[in-house]
Amino acid sequence: MHAPRRGNSLPTVAILAFPETTASVLYGMHDLFHSAGRDWGLIEHGAPGLSLMAPVVVSGDGAPLTVGNGVRVCPDCRLDATPQPDLVCIPEIAVMPNDELLQRFEPECAWLRGAYAGGAVIASACSGALLMAQAGLLDDEPATTHWAFCGTLAERFPRVRVQCQRSLVVAGDGQRLVMAGGGTTWQDLALYLIARFAGVEPAMQLARMNLIDWHHVGQQPFARLSASRQTDDALIARAQVWAATHYAEAAPVAAMAELTGLSERAFVRRFRQVTGMSPLAYVHAVRIEEAKQMLESTRLPVEAIAEELGYEDASFFSRLFKREVKLTPARYRRKFGDLREVLREAAGHAH
Repeated sequence: MHAPRRGNSLPTVAILAFPETTASVLYGMHDLFHSAGRDWGLIEHGAPGLSLMAPVVVSGDGAPLTVGNGVRVCPDCRLDATPQPDLVCIPEIAVMPNDELLQRFEPECAWLRGAYAGGAVIASACSGALLMAQAGLLDDEPATTHWAFCGTLAERFPRVRVQCQRSLVVAGDGQRLVMAGGGTTWQDLALYLIARFAGVEPAMQLARMNLIDWHHVGQQPFARLSASRQTDDALIARAQVWAATHYAEAAPVAAMAELTGLSERAFVRRFRQVTGMSPLAYVHAVRIEEAKQMLESTRLPVEAIAEELGYEDASFFSRLFKREVKLTPARYRRKFGDLREVLREAAGHAH
């Protein structure tokens, strides 16, 4: 079912611009929305079709601004002169996870609240969900954001029900709050919104034309290590550093406990308190990350990779990998190893 439109006009998409974003996401979404219904005709019939959506870039004062990496952006409209949109898109917001910078976005937050109250769908890409939370739109709602910001979202906005493992969350009154998690899932977000506002077939056409691969795996493979990043606890941090290069040891937990001078029971309890993971789960996570690199960059058999990582039973390693990554080692290699090979070939041709 498509979202309602005002009269016979195209659904309007207001893409919010501010200095703390990047042009790649802002204009990437802008291009996809403009392309819906238009560009497939060029391939199929040699003539463009009609665009099915009307995107505009809006900002606080409508003046030209510089966004990430020094890219100059010229908005189409200032917020107080923007007609009520059907859809608002918030690109990622490039702030440190614990930065207080969000407080300066009150004009944008007030505008977001007004647009939502007027019936607009509000969508965010990546860390843009922080701005939705700052506006109070996510109170008592499920939400997702980039895996590196999930902890911050949960801590700073305790009423938000953070679901970090999900790469796309749809919530709110009339399902009008839409959030995509990781960095490149803005493509997933745009396709979802195009399907919702313009139809499934135009969205599928864009996916085929742009070779967009839906990020169905989710964020869980990346979120686990983010939750256990290096800590201020010197003993536990020391154990983490050791595990980064000694993960193949036969008894890594006992070795880490000995390294810290704690009894194994005390070490396990302290490690879990500090990182939220057991030491063994942490070692498994480090091994899995190393396995990904080996699967992408080598042609070693899965059995040999398992042995190098410290697993005597290759079938156990394969089951663990699939449980954590949601792909078998062989499928992971096909999906990401081939891409790495193409990039290597491209780099070779450049010289």
